[in-house]
Amino acid sequence: MVGAVQGRDGSVLRVEGPVTPVTDIEFGKPLAVTMTPIPGLVVFDLPVHGDSRGWFKENWQREKMTAAGLPDFGPVQNNVSFNDAVGTTRGIHAEPWDKWVSVATGRIFGAWVDLREGPTFGAVFTTEIDPSKAIFVPRGVGNSYQTLEPDTAYTYLVNDHWSPEATYSFLNLADETAAIDWPIPLAEAEMSAKDLAHPRLADVTPIAPRRTLVVGSNGQLGAALRKEFDGVDGIEWTTRNEFDLADPDIASARRWRDYDTIINAGAYTAVDAAETPEGRRDAWAANAAGPAALARIASEFGITLVHVSSDYVFDGTAQRAYREDDAVCPLGVYGQSKAAGDAAVTTAPRHYVIRTSWVIGEGKNFVRTMAALADKGVDPAVVDDQRGRLTFASEIARLIRHLLVEDAPSGIYNLSSEGDAQTWADIARRVYALTGHNPSRVSGVSTEQYFAASQSPVAPRPRNSELDLKRVRAAGFIPGDGDQLLRDYLAS
Repeated sequence: MVGAVQGRDGSVLRVEGPVTPVTDIEFGKPLAVTMTPIPGLVVFDLPVHGDSRGWFKENWQREKMTAAGLPDFGPVQNNVSFNDAVGTTRGIHAEPWDKWVSVATGRIFGAWVDLREGPTFGAVFTTEIDPSKAIFVPRGVGNSYQTLEPDTAYTYLVNDHWSPEATYSFLNLADETAAIDWPIPLAEAEMSAKDLAHPRLADVTPIAPRRTLVVGSNGQLGAALRKEFDGVDGIEWTTRNEFDLADPDIASARRWRDYDTIINAGAYTAVDAAETPEGRRDAWAANAAGPAALARIASEFGITLVHVSSDYVFDGTAQRAYREDDAVCPLGVYGQSKAAGDAAVTTAPRHYVIRTSWVIGEGKNFVRTMAALADKGVDPAVVDDQRGRLTFASEIARLIRHLLVEDAPSGIYNLSSEGDAQTWADIARRVYALTGHNPSRVSGVSTEQYFAASQSPVAPRPRNSELDLKRVRAAGFIPGDGDQLLRDYLAS
């Protein structure tokens, strides 16, 4: 059999491959994969074992097939279409879910047309499928077939349930641009009136890519993400008013199968207020329960979940920089709630937890405060027994994009700026110097001295917040130099 692929410009490329039709089932083939010119559309050879009594095959075996390269697409429904006569032809339908297509008995000629937005829109691939073959059909690729033997049972697993709210696309079986070479002419085939009425390719509405949901987009990280992803299509920006993680109906708040990525940019960050009864409740809701709800959704629908964490998950007693695999040991409510959120997020099969320290972005923060005090002539006393490195929100946004674009391995990634660890007092002095003021105006005090006069609850702080950056560098991301980032920030 000869496969065919066609591009947007109408040119047709015939593709020879190991997809030769067989009248009888071919026994004893090893499990093997054949890529097609349509991205994500993959043909599988299935081992079939038979004797005089009949045959047996593993039609779907998650462990073996994912090891062979099949996406772990999470099927939720199995459908079977039985066809009495040769020439029964089913229309070209593209749905917003993935399919695992095979034949239980009989043989079909299959035709697949890429109806997704993008450069391969309109590409065509054809081949024959008998019980010894199967094909993975990704979301948005139109699927159709024609029976070549009587009593053919066509079966497919799908990873979502049919919904009237879903977006579908259809293509006419006789479309001249696709130019599918049906073995049995359509004039002699058995087809439905609905399939005959579907539009030509020029009138097809393409299936849009899955979207990205940004949760908590009105904070300093949200602002940085908006700049980093400026001009990128398919991003949905939400605030707490529009998407509340505490909503008990969050699982049904969206048609989640239409999303590819969730970026959780929201958090409760008032570390001292978290030590109060009301703050404790709010911190656990935002930092633990919310991410846990997102992790459940991500797990069920195969969504990549991105979550930003904190150095406060550690107690700061280590004598070296903290690594991603160090055991968490938070001191206060804020750190405890963040550690719980991290644990929940890592249950999602596709996840990135970005662990940061001393975040600086738009809005009120330590650097802005020091610059303002310098301009006002204030000589501040600043803590000098906590050590770490600044992490700029722009760098967090840059890393998030890098991990997603590069499809980096799931897991925890530490992030801060490059350079030697410093105290808060060191950073304050550097801010004074860079803004044209005398850095000696900044004096150092201990954490206990700084909070001695406080009448409100004070959260314990880790004394060592330095994060090891080896893993993020190994992922191909080079953190920016801390001093240069500070210069650029103050200049802007």
